[in-house]
Amino acid sequence: MRPLDPRLLRHARATRTYLALSVVLGLALAALVVAQATLLADGITAVYLHGADVARIAPTLAWLAAVVVLRAGVAWAQEVSAARSAAAVKRQLRSRLLTHVAALGPGAAGTGTGEVATLATRGLDALDAYFARYLPHLVLAALVPVVVLARIAPADLVAAGTIAVTLPLIPVFMALVGMHTETANRRQFRLLARLSHHFLDVVAGLPTLRIFGRAKRQAGIIARISAEQRATTMRTLRVAFLSSLVLELLATLSVALVAVGIGLRLVDGSLGLATALLVLILAPEAYLPLRQVGANYHASAEGLAAATSVFEILEQPLPPRGTAPPPAGTMRFENVVVRHEGRSDASLPSFTAEIHPGEVVALTGPSGCGKSTALAVLLGFAAPGTGSVTVGGHDLTTVDPDEWRRGVAWLPQRPWLSTGTIADNIRLGAPGATAESLRRAAAQAGALEFIDALPEGMSTRLGDDGAGLSAGQRQRIALARVFLRDAPLVLLDEPTANLDAETEAGILAAIRTHAAGRTVIMAAHRPALIAVADRSIPVGRTAVAA
Repeated sequence: MRPLDPRLLRHARATRTYLALSVVLGLALAALVVAQATLLADGITAVYLHGADVARIAPTLAWLAAVVVLRAGVAWAQEVSAARSAAAVKRQLRSRLLTHVAALGPGAAGTGTGEVATLATRGLDALDAYFARYLPHLVLAALVPVVVLARIAPADLVAAGTIAVTLPLIPVFMALVGMHTETANRRQFRLLARLSHHFLDVVAGLPTLRIFGRAKRQAGIIARISAEQRATTMRTLRVAFLSSLVLELLATLSVALVAVGIGLRLVDGSLGLATALLVLILAPEAYLPLRQVGANYHASAEGLAAATSVFEILEQPLPPRGTAPPPAGTMRFENVVVRHEGRSDASLPSFTAEIHPGEVVALTGPSGCGKSTALAVLLGFAAPGTGSVTVGGHDLTTVDPDEWRRGVAWLPQRPWLSTGTIADNIRLGAPGATAESLRRAAAQAGALEFIDALPEGMSTRLGDDGAGLSAGQRQRIALARVFLRDAPLVLLDEPTANLDAETEAGILAAIRTHAAGRTVIMAAHRPALIAVADRSIPVGRTAVAA
């Protein structure tokens, strides 16, 4: 893990400003350190050797007070700039992460929802320690020793040589410790992401787990992963404490070596008191930034590990984007095969079909044959490994995906409802829709009756993923969203799932009415839903429209 990852400069522009400001403040602080040491050495020498009184050293004391105040001001400026820069960097990285994950499409980032959530929240929050404590001291570690040596060298070349020889030992030991710590921190963060993802899945599926009596087993799995994460954290902390001890010991011995040399030369009279005091005051200042870098490295390692994971996602290439306007005409699948990583079989075997404008088509076949994948290809969420999809003779990969999706209404197999009101969830289909349009779409979907029965009607707030509603009610709200969108292409993945027979009959009639003048493609199992279609196309073997 590099002390300053170049990708941080590339993906978070606020880092560049902060780094430049840190260099300026670091130079100012280094100059103030030297000025303070010089004033202290001169003042003590004047009092001890020349018997100066307070009046004689008053100017020195005044300058010393001014330097102390300025040094405090520079330290305050560093803290403020670090806090503001950390907030700006986290905001930029979160924005880029979420934008890139959205552009990659569902599941394309190769990480689970829980892992992305951990990265975007707790993971990036750990960058506070990196910007507030680690990076400022890293800049000082590069500047202060150079300025201190430049001041000591003309006064005492021997002490300057001793410091110059011992200083590099601290970065060498830091690098050795850091290589071990990096592995431990990456392992710790992976376990945390794994725990978050698993816990999110368990919470989402808790009703099903309880029904089948598997909740306690999942609690045991979470306990085991938690124990692994706790053990990994303790091992990381053990390394952090031991490495800090090693670095402190090395810096202390180095300063002691300089002090012994000065003492011996003071005794034999080859070194003046003013020079000796100057070196003794400045020597610890030369080692201090390096000691602080080592001490704060572990506090920032988790944030750097999270940032590295974010960069891995950001560096995943985006799928090719077309620029052509959405075409119209016959839709054709030509030997389309889709494969997903981790599966030996194709998610969608070789599939050939023609769908004409205005048709209502049912994709049929057993579960897992590729019906939902075929709809995902039309949405641009899955890319064909071989074959092509054309609309009106134009390859779909050449079409602007955002413009294409504006003309598509989609009902997934498991509809997602956001935390908000029922009206907000239906209005996702058409953000500018009026209240009257919302009620009309809800009535089409058979949802208006139960919505009006709620105390707050359309203003009823839903919990996460529609908590508070039954599966059938969630399905009907999602259908209302589709009806409200009024798109020329409608994709329905098991639209009557979770509905009773009476409600299903009403929904089927509504789908048939809504299909007038539109192309509707449905993934279907139920005979009643297949009967609504003009024709059915089997998935799992080649099929061509008549």
